[in-house]
Amino acid sequence: MAEYQMQELTLPTEDGKKVLYPRMKLWGQVDLEYLARHICQASTFTPGDIVGLVRALTEAIASEMARGNSVKVDGLGIFTPSLGLRPQAEEQRELAEGEGREYRPIATSLCLRNINFRADKAFVSQTARQCRLSKCEWKPRRSSTRYTPEERLKLAQDFLQAHPMLTVADYCGLTGLLRDAAARELRRWSETAGTGIGYSGRGSHRVYVRRED
Repeated sequence: MAEYQMQELTLPTEDGKKVLYPRMKLWGQVDLEYLARHICQASTFTPGDIVGLVRALTEAIASEMARGNSVKVDGLGIFTPSLGLRPQAEEQRELAEGEGREYRPIATSLCLRNINFRADKAFVSQTARQCRLSKCEWKPRRSSTRYTPEERLKLAQDFLQAHPMLTVADYCGLTGLLRDAAARELRRWSETAGTGIGYSGRGSHRVYVRRED
């Protein structure tokens, strides 16, 4: 049985009232090997067969999107490639806009930045039919009591030692901060000398990278 928690929106409404919304409590994450073992119990396929098939499907979907197609998997959903500017091109656009010039990207300044997924209605309905909810008795501690700002900075620094970039969503997951608070704190770290954190891009495309001070 799944559990849910009631959480507050980051910002209050216009009349100053705080709005609560339900959020499912995720206790863990299962991987492909786990699913393969689960599926093979009700089929004639071995776990290796299932893993191999899913990986082949993933490669086929990637190949079709790279050719400019969206991919619909009946019962699952639609995969659509999404483009964006490369980090260096983002900096060039920022510079151009700061000088009042129009920035026009060229092919070499673009890259595939993400893959959008829209779940099939049948997939959503199937999940909903199996979902039974109960209220979670465990109340999460607010990030301000879970980690100090210094500890959160260390988490970000350690993450960037192992990864090329850090997003706001990554930082939310690391620290438990809500998105607006996480974005403000990351921006402060990137503007503070000695943190070792810089940034690339702007707006919703801004990511944080390791900086040699």
